[in-house]
Amino acid sequence: MNPETEFREGLDDLASHYKSIIELLGEDSSREGLLKTPMRVAKAMQILTRGYTQDAHKVLLDALFEEKYNQMVIVKDIDFFSLCEHHMLPFYGKVHVAYIPNGYITGLSKIARVVDIFSHRLQVQERMTLQIKDCIQETLKPLGVMVVVEAKHMCMQMRGVEKQNSITTTSDFSGAFNQAKTREEFMNLLHSEVRHI
Repeated sequence: MNPETEFREGLDDLASHYKSIIELLGEDSSREGLLKTPMRVAKAMQILTRGYTQDAHKVLLDALFEEKYNQMVIVKDIDFFSLCEHHMLPFYGKVHVAYIPNGYITGLSKIARVVDIFSHRLQVQERMTLQIKDCIQETLKPLGVMVVVEAKHMCMQMRGVEKQNSITTTSDFSGAFNQAKTREEFMNLLHSEVRHI
């Protein structure tokens, strides 16, 4: 996917606002090093929020396959970057997803694409966790879904309490994962090391 093809309407307006922001911060927007910065930032922000123009449900439906498999499917360690909606600073980490099929599976890469779509919006970690779970549950209609998100927040590292090593973990689940035994199985598989055969 080439980000250069994703720029949306309003790019010039965004750049103009960023030029004003640079000046309000006390900088000279006509300085050589800052001349192209407003447009660079505008393009970066459109890339970082491209999830608003993408349909996560459609991504899953485009790779939906009938399959009798009904054991747990886990896609773990999905890297993500997002922007906290409170300070528009990054938070980043890993998403782990499990679902138990109920007649249909989806392409494994599509789970990662769902994460990508919801993370490329102004977010809070709690809502992102819920959105990923709901999208998979509503689209695949599996026997259950569980999502765990582990993230570091730059708003905690760079400002405020300035705690560099804190990690925030959120989870949400449905269906079969309401049973403690099923959740425990997922967590055990999540933290187990894969043995090379």
